[in-house]
Amino acid sequence: MSSPAADSHDVIEVRGARQNNLRDVSLDIPKRRLTVFTGVSGSGKSSLVFGTIAAESQRLINETYTAFLQSFMPSIGRPDVDALRNLSAAIIVDQERMGANSRSTVGTATDAHTMLRIVFSRLGKPYVGTSSAFSFNLPEGMCPECEGIGKVSTIDVAELVDEERSLNEGAITVPNFTPDSWYWKAFPQSGLVDPDLKVKDFSPQMREDFLYKPATKMKLGGINTTYEGLVVKVKRLFIDKGGEPAQAHVRAFVERAVTFAPCPACGGARINAAALEARIAGKNIAECCAMQISDLADFVHAIDDESVAPLLATLRQTLDSLVEIGLGYLSLDRESGTLSGGESQRVRMIRHLGSSLTDITYVFDEPTVGLHPHDIQRMNGLLLLLRDKGNTVLVVEHKPEVIAIADHVVDLGPGAGPHGGTLCYAGDVAGLRAGGTLTGRHLDHRVTLRPSVRTPTGHLPIRNATQHNLKNVDVDVPLGVLTVITGVAGSGKSSLIHGALPGREGVVVVDQSAIRGSRRSNPATYTGLLDPIRTAFAKANGVKAALFSANSAGACPKCNGIGLIYTDLAMMAGVATVCEQCEGKRYTPEVLGYTLRGKNISEVLAMPVAEARAFFAPGPPAARVILERLDDVGLGYLSLGQPLTTLSGGERQRLKLAIRMADKAVTYVLDEPTSGLHLADVDQLLGLLDRLVDGGNTVIVIEHHQAVMAHADWIIDLGPGAGHDGGEVVFTGTPAELVANAETLTAQHLRTYLGR
Repeated sequence: MSSPAADSHDVIEVRGARQNNLRDVSLDIPKRRLTVFTGVSGSGKSSLVFGTIAAESQRLINETYTAFLQSFMPSIGRPDVDALRNLSAAIIVDQERMGANSRSTVGTATDAHTMLRIVFSRLGKPYVGTSSAFSFNLPEGMCPECEGIGKVSTIDVAELVDEERSLNEGAITVPNFTPDSWYWKAFPQSGLVDPDLKVKDFSPQMREDFLYKPATKMKLGGINTTYEGLVVKVKRLFIDKGGEPAQAHVRAFVERAVTFAPCPACGGARINAAALEARIAGKNIAECCAMQISDLADFVHAIDDESVAPLLATLRQTLDSLVEIGLGYLSLDRESGTLSGGESQRVRMIRHLGSSLTDITYVFDEPTVGLHPHDIQRMNGLLLLLRDKGNTVLVVEHKPEVIAIADHVVDLGPGAGPHGGTLCYAGDVAGLRAGGTLTGRHLDHRVTLRPSVRTPTGHLPIRNATQHNLKNVDVDVPLGVLTVITGVAGSGKSSLIHGALPGREGVVVVDQSAIRGSRRSNPATYTGLLDPIRTAFAKANGVKAALFSANSAGACPKCNGIGLIYTDLAMMAGVATVCEQCEGKRYTPEVLGYTLRGKNISEVLAMPVAEARAFFAPGPPAARVILERLDDVGLGYLSLGQPLTTLSGGERQRLKLAIRMADKAVTYVLDEPTSGLHLADVDQLLGLLDRLVDGGNTVIVIEHHQAVMAHADWIIDLGPGAGHDGGEVVFTGTPAELVANAETLTAQHLRTYLGR
């Protein structure tokens, strides 16, 4: 169903795409237009946009580099497609959170900080020096005390050492410092301490050398190396790197052992005293970076100096764009690692808006995640702005507000997983509405207000909430009903709920955060589903259950049951290739010879949840119950063996919810559960929330989707704006009362949604 094109060079030609579940998809995508890709979760949208078009574009660009440079790049395999023509350079703007590096901020990520530094170097009084004198990442500008971090760390020695033990007895409690480990050996071999003496009995000099001795060259175990005290070593290994430790147990240790306080020398400003002296209109650069971006935009608009007029114009445009995209509540000194996935994507988007490049293909993954309907309108404006600069904009999206502005729509389906991967429609929005596909039928679908709301069984009181921008908020959250927390991005929704409710008895937080687990973890292992499956295979074949664990006796010896061979290239990006011995099936040939109702263990783990639910309908009951819950939360398309590392935030949240659904009389806190859900699946989610409430539970949902708002028993609306313009409860009551009486931004958009 390819759309005709006047000139073949004005379209990206896709012929015979078979990546993942795509079924020989062929189509033309117009260039320099905004194309939205729709379809249920698992229908093949990402496989087409990211796995085929963007991947091939990046692979072809990498091939233009020398072999030497290519050796430093990750290996990108050619997508399974017959032909791709007329590609342009692709830039992926996805929801990956920015790295947790304390030297990366909103200002550095958008270049706004660089421009502000130049303005201060030209106009700041007294004159300090060039722009580098205002940089906290360069020696000329950074505070010498904290080296530009803005914080100093204090290490609690009690979390590092058990003073009742000797070194040989395991006195050091730091991760990776167990007796006989590489890090541990330096201490007994140094000759500075007695390894058999309890730490509490160390002499003052021994204690000083053990904990605080600075890096000193010495011979340890016959090798010339450097010795450093335990506190010095821990600070270097776990704190000074600036990033967040990858291993969960190390992160937990750092959280326990290290406390951070503003640097006493710079007061947290990150830069040295000379740079802090320079001011424009009474403010130094640190004060400007700490301002809410919407206020900083006003401040910069008031600066009028011909010598930096072009630079000021670009800086104003960047700051105005951040406000326009709904990020005006952030500050330039906000660390990048603290941003949500949606915020990270929008910050990256600003950088591209300021780019001089044209004829680029920009690829977005649900750019409206975390956005109130009020903010979605502004996001649409920026997508159109990117298009109007002469770029091709490809957007994977479910929101009807974004589909409505598309020049071209590509609808994949009709279902998910093996039931998807087919091109259902390609053309304009009007044609989609009339076309009869699942997306077309639901485009104008509206959830109506409840005819009657449930009566609360009690209340969860929140008193004097002041976290982040909250202004001494008092509110009662009703129990036994479905409550939706609304408000524009940055209004204080998460601060109110996540700041006040977790930790209370009976409160279960089900969010989109990463699931801790290894490369081996998948829905089957995470939910406990693998146990009854292994038992069923063992019983059917008269062998032990351990054979059917990819972590145990039945694992392929070549890849150790992962199915992939990971090659660590040290400083370069690692490369994963399918194991040649088991062909990615993870098990030995012996294990693959055992079957259950005609399927081996690898084939069962490759099944989507919905197919596995039918397969295990005869039993065992434990497997059936888990599969029913996974299907109920809308994960029917997910394969049992899919690595957890490949799941989106919305999928992770629904997986966690499936596990916790057996709990009774609890309060569920959900954070945007509609993320990644097709319009048709939202009704299924609402039915699930109803079943949870009707089963005697309380459900509290932080959500922007009007369908969820309309379906609620109770709404708590925060605002009126974002940042310091928010932080107040602007409405509490039923959705009907909100629509009838309130004038908040949420009320206005919900009225429009309901056609009032």
